[in-house]
Amino acid sequence: MLRELKSALTRCQATLWQDALGATSLMVLLIAGLHLPALI
Repeated sequence: MLRELKSALTRCQATLWQDALGATSLMVLLIAGLHLPALI
């Protein structure tokens, strides 16, 4: 299983940072959306 994970990470290394950035931006939007009603 670790060999398969390592192989998958090696194949998608070029887009890994883009995926991480997308996941981070989704979390920021979720947190902002949850706190928005408290500001109004």
